[in-house]
Amino acid sequence: MSRGEPESEDCEEPAVAAKMRHWQQVLTRKFGLDRYPVARKVVIGVIGFTVLLIGICMVVLPGPAILIIPFALAILATEFAWARRIIRRGSIFVAHVRKRYWKWGKKKSET
Repeated sequence: MSRGEPESEDCEEPAVAAKMRHWQQVLTRKFGLDRYPVARKVVIGVIGFTVLLIGICMVVLPGPAILIIPFALAILATEFAWARRIIRRGSIFVAHVRKRYWKWGKKKSET
């Protein structure tokens, strides 16, 4: 895989991945970014990092940082493999925490 190609989406269902690619293609065609892949990457990078910085500011300021930061990473994940990896690791972490909490809740209710 070359550096410019997107990483394979092996953990997502094919239909979901195809739908995501479809809306991404529609937006890039609408704004004329399909002809300039470097410009598309720059535009998505600027928008994604701006939203990410706003989310990081919301960690110390009042605001929904827990929602904004994953949203910013989802924007960045449309073009950058490192953001897809962060989202994947985060979803695995959340699944482990849910499982532990579920076990803890069952154990707590039995006593």
